[in-house]
Amino acid sequence: MTTMRWLGRVVRPELTRLIAAALLGVLAMACSIGLLATSAWLISRAAQHPPVLYLTVAIVAVRAFGIGRGVLRYAERLVGHDAAFRVLGRTRVQAWIDLDRAAPAGLGGTRAGDLLTRVTRDVDAIQDLLVRAVLPIAVSLITGVATVALLSALLPAAGAVLLIGLSVAGIGGPVVSLALSAHAERRFAPVRSTLTSDVHALLTGLPDLTAYGATDERLRQVREQDARLTGILKRSASSTGLGAAVANVALACTVTGEILVGVPAVRDGRLAGVILAVLVLTPLAAFELVTPLPGAARHLIRGWQAADRLHALAGLPAPSVAWGTETAEPGTLSLRNLDLRWPGADAPAVAGVDLELRPGQGVGLIGPSGSGKSTLAAALVGFLAPETGRITLSGADLSALDETSYRRLVVLCGQDDHVFDATIRDNLRIGSPDADDEELFAALDQVRLGDWVRRQPGGLDTTVGERGARISGGERQRLVLARALLANPAVLVLDEPTAHLDGPTADDLIHDIVHATEGRTTLLITHRYRDLEDVDCVFELAQQGAVSEAPETRHWRRRPA
Repeated sequence: MTTMRWLGRVVRPELTRLIAAALLGVLAMACSIGLLATSAWLISRAAQHPPVLYLTVAIVAVRAFGIGRGVLRYAERLVGHDAAFRVLGRTRVQAWIDLDRAAPAGLGGTRAGDLLTRVTRDVDAIQDLLVRAVLPIAVSLITGVATVALLSALLPAAGAVLLIGLSVAGIGGPVVSLALSAHAERRFAPVRSTLTSDVHALLTGLPDLTAYGATDERLRQVREQDARLTGILKRSASSTGLGAAVANVALACTVTGEILVGVPAVRDGRLAGVILAVLVLTPLAAFELVTPLPGAARHLIRGWQAADRLHALAGLPAPSVAWGTETAEPGTLSLRNLDLRWPGADAPAVAGVDLELRPGQGVGLIGPSGSGKSTLAAALVGFLAPETGRITLSGADLSALDETSYRRLVVLCGQDDHVFDATIRDNLRIGSPDADDEELFAALDQVRLGDWVRRQPGGLDTTVGERGARISGGERQRLVLARALLANPAVLVLDEPTAHLDGPTADDLIHDIVHATEGRTTLLITHRYRDLEDVDCVFELAQQGAVSEAPETRHWRRRPA
């Protein structure tokens, strides 16, 4: 029921368009049935060689039905797909909103490939749910009832025969199809998601897998998942074909039944002879209603599964700060008695933290790996809300501040910040979208990367590869730092900026950072004491009771698990 309510909220704004599409579909099918029924009467009546004027109305009706069927079918597809695309866009945006609310701390238990499947394939399945399931079922039901009523008015027994035939084909076909593929359809979305995740993991870790000779094992796993998905699709296709076979057998039986009830009626004078062709040929058009229903049932199940998986995104943990509306102002960034816990963790990552970052002050934070330094950085930029304690900027609690204004003032430059497979210019403009080339080079010069960029044949249009694969580790770190400086934040949080770098390169980068952040509030997080020689004060975040040797440091102890 919760999935139903979620789907109802997504679809409700486009309900009028969907109803209009269904009505247009009903009219289109009515024209198709009317075309065949009128044509049958016209051919039978023309065989009696009446005056041409007797046939004029039928001739005009055939033309009108023929034109109307095409026009109305086009209009139905246009309106239906317009509504579906609107729902698709709204669903995809909502999926991104749910992911943004959970990111990054709330996504630790999900695989990237699974999330990719949800925001692409599952969202597309919602479109199929509307266009290929809901609308065909609605059109079939309404038009089928009207067609049975029409034949019943001509001959009650003929209407009963058509009702039985349509019921067998429209209900029996999908039931048989789903009975054979229900288990496979329930496994479809999870297996597809697993395959996507496995392929993503294989491509992402290919260099390491190749180096360790583990590629064959990963390929075997991908082949196994692909074989499972192929088997599901084959079983689904076979069951759909069987459902279509049921519909075709029902059609043949219905036509035969119409002949068996129509001929005696003509013989007894209860039915005009020219109407017999109408009774026999009308089911041929009417069964177009039930032909797509086995496929519609399949899309109904897949769409429902997709809706359930998308709705589950709203249930992801949201450990980030619940932002307010107050505009953030530059000032002192304070942490008071702060406890931080990651989702699902048994104990806080850090506890009892007190810290002040005053305007223009350079503060160093040092500690061993696993002591909670990156956790503290995540809290400072609102990725992780405090379990207890407060984070304030200029005296205002973080939860009261507007997210956009706060993020303009406080920027995190992490050790693994993403570098996009784009140009240097595009990567830099993430920090300042309106920056011109002069400003971009000024930021690059601050981190001593400007001359290197100028030497490149493409200059700022040089592509850096996936995650900066085409440039060195030092160049990548400098590019990320330049991007952060372009944002011109009041507070810059640098989390292990020298990670993955050799000693000389790390020393050069720290020198550039100190020069580039002079006069700016800066928190430099590192595990190297030599990186903190030029900061104003140093604090140590210790693990399991390790005490700092520096007398000027301030020590916090992690709360034991």
